[in-house]
Amino acid sequence: MNTKLKIGIIDYGVGNTCSIFNALSYLNYSKISITDKESEIEAMDALIFPGVGAFDEACKQLAKRQLAPVLNEQVLVKKKPILGICLGMQLFATSSEENGLHEGLNWIPGQVKKIDTNNQFPIPHVGWNDINIAKEEPIFKNNSDHVHFYFDHSYHFECESKFISSWCDYGAKITASVQKDNIFGVQFHPEKSHISGLKLFRSFLSSI
Repeated sequence: MNTKLKIGIIDYGVGNTCSIFNALSYLNYSKISITDKESEIEAMDALIFPGVGAFDEACKQLAKRQLAPVLNEQVLVKKKPILGICLGMQLFATSSEENGLHEGLNWIPGQVKKIDTNNQFPIPHVGWNDINIAKEEPIFKNNSDHVHFYFDHSYHFECESKFISSWCDYGAKITASVQKDNIFGVQFHPEKSHISGLKLFRSFLSSI
């Protein structure tokens, strides 16, 4: 375990950055930066991409801070590991239908669509839910007995099964996490998921 990793929490105005910082600090990682600066992002060993709120507003904030070019360079070219959280994961998609049709970063092919539970459950999906792990390595390698996570969302990421590393049941099969090469995303909030979330952060960072 390398607690000296330089970890960059991307700040684009719509993320739960402080809670993530506190969770990583609890795990004894000491080189954590909350940043939107290109030079600092380039210097990081790993990136965390949080998100809370609506897809369209997040796109506006990314554009305002001109973050897409540096993120594309670091993630797609330099192959830097990145973990997207909730809306952060959804921004990896090709597009979203939330508040109109909006283009995402298109790192993992797929669409973000409104959850349809056939009126079985309320929307948004808020609270604790168990996940079913499809791919244990690398981010769930410590979570075989800790699969209870906290969710808070109305839209979900629809993509090919080869990109889905876990899912949950909420009146429909909901993508709980995705992965493609160095790109990882979780729909739930590990920073709010107690020991399950801490184990996931540890697994992600120890795989680097």
